[in-house]
Amino acid sequence: MRIDLHTHSTASDGMDTPAELVRNAAAAGLDVVALTDHDGTGGHAEAIAALPPGLTLVTGAELSCRLGGVGVHLLAYLFDPAEPEFARERELVRDGREPRARAMVARLNELGVPVAWERVAELARGGAVGRPHVAAAMVEQGVIPSVSAAFAPEWLGNGGRAYVEKHEFDPFEAVRLVKAAGGVTVLAHPMAVKRGVVLPEGAIAELASAGLDGVEVDHMDHDAPTRARLRGLAADLGLLTTGSSDYHGRNKTCELGEFTTDPEIYGEITRRATGAFPVPGAGG
Repeated sequence: MRIDLHTHSTASDGMDTPAELVRNAAAAGLDVVALTDHDGTGGHAEAIAALPPGLTLVTGAELSCRLGGVGVHLLAYLFDPAEPEFARERELVRDGREPRARAMVARLNELGVPVAWERVAELARGGAVGRPHVAAAMVEQGVIPSVSAAFAPEWLGNGGRAYVEKHEFDPFEAVRLVKAAGGVTVLAHPMAVKRGVVLPEGAIAELASAGLDGVEVDHMDHDAPTRARLRGLAADLGLLTTGSSDYHGRNKTCELGEFTTDPEIYGEITRRATGAFPVPGAGG
């Protein structure tokens, strides 16, 4: 059983529509895929409608958080999307995405980078605009060699020359909100140092005490020693460990199913969730 619990569509900053994403997941040989667009659930209905036979969809979101100046991403699975308090908070974060992207484009222009807002919006294919779309436009202009290069401090990385702050969750509050909506929480790529400063292990321990369910261990931004360190930390803290691709489509090198989650861990996630249930494709 092949399970990928972290993917993105055009409903946030991915390049595949939700329908394309689930079709590509099935073609990649996945049995279960989670759609975890940033701070929203707008792609879920389309993904469910297009779900191929044999593929199960886990509905979710990747929440943008910040703690002590450190950016934190929290994967939330199988929560009730209609729970009002959590829905209001997600809306606050989502509403800031386009103004933020426009401001980043303006800063790039001031730095002499000829990125056009119209092209960035076009790359989003009608979905929410995010940093990867700005980065893809920079690649087209020959400013950087790859989308991942845009996330360095010189450009769009946290605190970078063209970085723009946004409204974000406090991760402890995010854990509380997800739990209140019947969901399960997993800290995404917690030791991805190439993305910038990461949470200290003490903060992860505090989140575990506050109800965090797991940590994403197997991820393209974690090398082998980092994965071993995270597995040890998770064992000490009683946290679940997951593996995922963090797939965004052709704008990143990761492939669907590049890293996967153990079926027993997936079973525990579904057992803990009370807000929603995995959706099987017709005949799945």
